[in-house]
Amino acid sequence: MVTPIKGNDNLMALRNLIPLSLLTLIAAAIAFTLYMGERQAQQEQRQDLAATPGDPAERRGGLVDEIVFTVESDPGRIAAQIERGSHHLYAQGIASSTIFRQIQTSPSVEYYLSHGNTADLALNPAEFDDGSLNPFNDRAIREAMNWLIDRRYIAEEIYGGLARPRYLPIHTAFPDYALLAETARELERKYAHDPERAERIITERMQELGAERRDGQWYDGDSPVTVKVLIRTEDNRERVGDYVANRLEDLGFRIERLYRTADEATRIWIASDPAAGRWHIYTGAWVSPVIDRDAGDNLSFFYTPRGRPSALWQAYEPGAELSEIAEVLERRDFASLEERNELLERGLELAMENSARVWLIDQTSVTPHAAEIEMGADLAGGIAGSALWPFTIRFNDRVGGRLMVATPSMLTEPWNFLAGSNWIFDTMIQRGLSDAAALPDPFTGLYHPQRLESAEVTVEEETPIQKTLDWVTLETTEEIEVPDDAWIDWDRDSGEIIDVGTAHPDGLTARARTKLRYSEGFLDRNWHDGSQVSIADMVVPWILRFERADEESSLFDPSHLSSFEVYREHFRGWRIVDTDPLSVEIYSDQIYPDAEYLAAMRAPSFLPWHVLQLGMEAERRGELAFSSTKADQLGVEWQNLVSGPSLEILSGYLSSAAEAGRYPYPEAIDEWLREGEVEQRHQALQDWHALRGHFWVDDGPYYLHSVRPVEGTLVLRRNQDFPDRGDKWLRFTDPRIPELDLQGPLVIEKGEGVEINLSVTYAGEPYPNQEIDSARYMLFDGDDELRLHGEAEPTAEDGRWQITIEPEKLAELGTGANSLEVTVITPNVALPSFAAHAFATVPQRADEAIDEGGDEP
Repeated sequence: MVTPIKGNDNLMALRNLIPLSLLTLIAAAIAFTLYMGERQAQQEQRQDLAATPGDPAERRGGLVDEIVFTVESDPGRIAAQIERGSHHLYAQGIASSTIFRQIQTSPSVEYYLSHGNTADLALNPAEFDDGSLNPFNDRAIREAMNWLIDRRYIAEEIYGGLARPRYLPIHTAFPDYALLAETARELERKYAHDPERAERIITERMQELGAERRDGQWYDGDSPVTVKVLIRTEDNRERVGDYVANRLEDLGFRIERLYRTADEATRIWIASDPAAGRWHIYTGAWVSPVIDRDAGDNLSFFYTPRGRPSALWQAYEPGAELSEIAEVLERRDFASLEERNELLERGLELAMENSARVWLIDQTSVTPHAAEIEMGADLAGGIAGSALWPFTIRFNDRVGGRLMVATPSMLTEPWNFLAGSNWIFDTMIQRGLSDAAALPDPFTGLYHPQRLESAEVTVEEETPIQKTLDWVTLETTEEIEVPDDAWIDWDRDSGEIIDVGTAHPDGLTARARTKLRYSEGFLDRNWHDGSQVSIADMVVPWILRFERADEESSLFDPSHLSSFEVYREHFRGWRIVDTDPLSVEIYSDQIYPDAEYLAAMRAPSFLPWHVLQLGMEAERRGELAFSSTKADQLGVEWQNLVSGPSLEILSGYLSSAAEAGRYPYPEAIDEWLREGEVEQRHQALQDWHALRGHFWVDDGPYYLHSVRPVEGTLVLRRNQDFPDRGDKWLRFTDPRIPELDLQGPLVIEKGEGVEINLSVTYAGEPYPNQEIDSARYMLFDGDDELRLHGEAEPTAEDGRWQITIEPEKLAELGTGANSLEVTVITPNVALPSFAAHAFATVPQRADEAIDEGGDEP
């Protein structure tokens, strides 16, 4: 029997005239033709995706045609997968010494090393709703966890030496650690592993909280005190979780081990209310995607409600002094670098006392990849954290082709532009879809222009700031007045933007003015759905910042409020100076140490207003919410632009908006809309959704081609309309990290001096002395107490430095073991290089007689 093709009247008419057998043959021929057409299309697609010889400079957009992301939770399989050719890259940094050895012995596999991964214990500080005792609601017990945990054991035994013990909320491989080395080492000494001290403090505090230890077990009334340890299973954190659980079990706590994958764990520690008591400890991990040249804002992010719009962060109570210091450092509201360093030093002390999280290790991560590909890896974030991976990933000797990437998790949290997933592998993929105004140097952390032509930074005199790169100019002035026509606020009732002249009739000043000039043709670009970028894409996200902080607005989100208050403290207005080319001025009291960073951070967000509109309308009507916190409070879906129940809801609002010609904030954005833009936007998004099945519309070198959450597959395709040449960022491939070697005696007699030689090289060649900013040393005695510090002296020969310790200084150490640590800093890379040399001082030998034969008795 032949099934008629719906809507084909000619075929239906033929059916009445032609014998069934002949009709069957015709239908079969048609089906065969359709099949061959589809097969030919697939073959053509495969040909399009085949890598071919070519010059990256002659290609626009990404240097491969398609990138397929799949989930692989077992890093032990990845070397074999790369050798077989089924995958080209594993996005996660690996910290297994066993797997590292496998990678090193494979001729088909190469790797990048990065230093931005960190492991910690997130402690739940909330008071539980059911009244049960939460030990970590007590600050002293949280602090005592630092003495309970042996970080050196974790680094050396669990991570196999591919990690360094970490105690503080600043990374041990980043500039601030080298800058504050003396304070850091003092705090590390204070919180060194001391399980007896930890047990004593925890016992005293538990008793004061009303608990009682009976038969070695803690009880709160008749109930045993249970600690739920939420343990990630995909990597070394499973062993870390077991280690921590064992230590607490030894102290008398009843332990419940919750082994979970990333997406399972996030539903507990991020998406649920901490007061519900579903967990006590989470084996967390963080990645710094770029080298952090200023870690001062870590205090705000990790210890105050301003850090994240999640319920856990809203439970943080840092105390008045830590909160104030954190906010000052986040705003950069200090008069000098000396003042800033003093604030950070005190903040580190308070953070350790608070210990809402216990830092464990900084990891050296190994990112394996096929030898036939290369990309721009970040010294901090590796590939997963690299801002340049989508602009540089390619096959070594050709362009185009399909590239397979494995990640341990994907689509872990919902994707939306305002408060969506913050998971590293989700954000990695999103970086491939987006195009920022400026991008960070993977070796120094300094920002280079991407969509900006130039930046003019003007600051008040005596402001602690510097500039390095030529695309930014830096000037000082006695006073910066904010123009009356600059925008500073939003009136929800009238739907109008408030300018400085209205809000501050007596005038307003700012510490910094940043003028950004965008590249020619910036506003001629298209979003991935084909709609053209407009000024409205810059205005709507700015208005939303105010709407979501307004308690009278239906878009109000309490989790957004704390970060908005910090923004409000330093924001002094902005204005559009020109549209051809686009130029904007931003006024602020917030300062950064680098003018390049200040310019990059001041660039306004560009987000597709027609996509934001759907989420806004859904949240106003209580069907979806941008943030997990508000979704949990309302009992609705956390808005997801790429999969799940959100899509049907968003599709309904798109149809409604398109039919009514509705768009957000007409009084504010009418003058910035092109003729017919509203209709064109809605139609483009409808076509996009019909074709792609999702609403993620961006403007990067790749677009989101397809999402298959059930299969665990996500596909990116090259954006052929991307404006840049493919070789724009290829120069960032080879970081010149200094390699250090210390040579000196192992034993020194008391009363003698010592000279220790420092060799600084790169790839076997001497590192030019003029390219070294500093070579600092610290001398520690056998009790690990800092006794001497200073600068190594360069010799006349490149790569050769000398440290001289005078006899009287060495004598002050007494006898015993000592350690000399050296830190070398170069402007070529922002990561300090470290080396250490151990030696012992021994008592001076007494003079002894020698007989006439010359033999020593």
